[in-house]
Amino acid sequence: MPLKISRILHAGYVFECDDTQIAFDPIFENPFSRNCHAFPAVSFDHEQIRKEKFAAVFISHFHDDHCSLESLDLLDRSTPIHLYCLYEELFAMVRALGFVNVHRLQIDTPVTVGPFAVIPRRALDADVDSMFHIQAHGLNVLNVVDSWIDPEALDELARYAPWDMVLWPFQTMREIEVLSPSRAALAPAELPAEWIEQLRVLNPRYVVPSSCQFLQESWSWYNHAFFPITYRQFQREVEAALPITRVTRLNPSVSVLLDQQSDPQSLRTAAPLAWVTPVGDQNVDYDYLPDMTPPHTADIARRFAPLTAPQHQQVIDYCRSGLLAKYREMELPEDSYFETTRVWRLSLHDHAGAATHFTYRVQGDNIEPVADGAGPLAWTTDIALCKVYAALELGESLTSMYMRINDAVFEAAIEADIAAADVVDDPLIRCLFNDVFGAYQAAQLRRLRPGAT
Repeated sequence: MPLKISRILHAGYVFECDDTQIAFDPIFENPFSRNCHAFPAVSFDHEQIRKEKFAAVFISHFHDDHCSLESLDLLDRSTPIHLYCLYEELFAMVRALGFVNVHRLQIDTPVTVGPFAVIPRRALDADVDSMFHIQAHGLNVLNVVDSWIDPEALDELARYAPWDMVLWPFQTMREIEVLSPSRAALAPAELPAEWIEQLRVLNPRYVVPSSCQFLQESWSWYNHAFFPITYRQFQREVEAALPITRVTRLNPSVSVLLDQQSDPQSLRTAAPLAWVTPVGDQNVDYDYLPDMTPPHTADIARRFAPLTAPQHQQVIDYCRSGLLAKYREMELPEDSYFETTRVWRLSLHDHAGAATHFTYRVQGDNIEPVADGAGPLAWTTDIALCKVYAALELGESLTSMYMRINDAVFEAAIEADIAAADVVDDPLIRCLFNDVFGAYQAAQLRRLRPGAT
């Protein structure tokens, strides 16, 4: 009996066997995660999705491009939701949405659904995410999602080699490098060596380049800076290193039938998902341009609609007081750049491109507003004002904030210190995102179920 595997979008898949359907990390939105636009482009028939009956849904981790309450809201509330997450708050939110069968996944503990056994496997960062080992009718499929494989887990997974199929996260996202592009090194020209080493251990019949099926807004410079690896490069390098492995691209809606035949042509096409509609050319690829000059933050800010007067004031008030309180209550990371007294300038750019500057003296866990010229600048942060609001109220993540850090030339001694600094030691990043969990889902829940807790 063959196993039908269909791509939804990004890390989302539907597996079907013996008339039983299960879904993984389902996203039924375009754009999703606020401004991740499907690449290639697709649309969704939400009314048809509401009629789908999934025997179970499995979610690998809490990131908003994998666990979206707006997507889950389309599903029957009796659908069992199996979620890997260490935080009880997310389970409570899914239950508040109305789901009555919400279960916590445990590493290496199988979940049986009809002909399927789904086994969460340990990812490199087990505090955040998991992988999925799917078994059905003697077939073994490894869904790596967008994590990396823990070395001990690799030893366990090697016992199942050769794998029938591996869904592999084929991109090295440069979400940190785009924060400080003038200081970032170029992306390596080749795939990471550990990818090839791990794939050789798994020795799969088929590899699907998985996850990272999106771009930012059409005007965004991120579209040429975020994803350095093309589908073409991935296929060329993987098939050169593993001659018996076939790299198979699955675009949204595309379905294939996997069986136990050894014939390399045994992977057959099947009827696509009827509720995912391809839009335009689907054989698109990424276009990494390492030498492009990023636009100024003021020009990026002009792309966004203005905030209302109360929203604008909320951001200003946060920078005057809320940010200070938040910073003081956090614990400074070890070897922080800000263990030494630094003058930090935060610049907020409105929809007209005009900047409002806030200058602070930061030392250890303390922060105080100071006048311009209170000392040599030692750190700068530029951001569209509306993006600070989006992080505070809408749960927008760092990857779409267009934050620009240290896009300046400092005094020689400061330049030497910055060269060794961690860019995410930025005070605004720490205040908006450190010790914050589930902000995106919480904002979704407020919209979907006002008053739900």
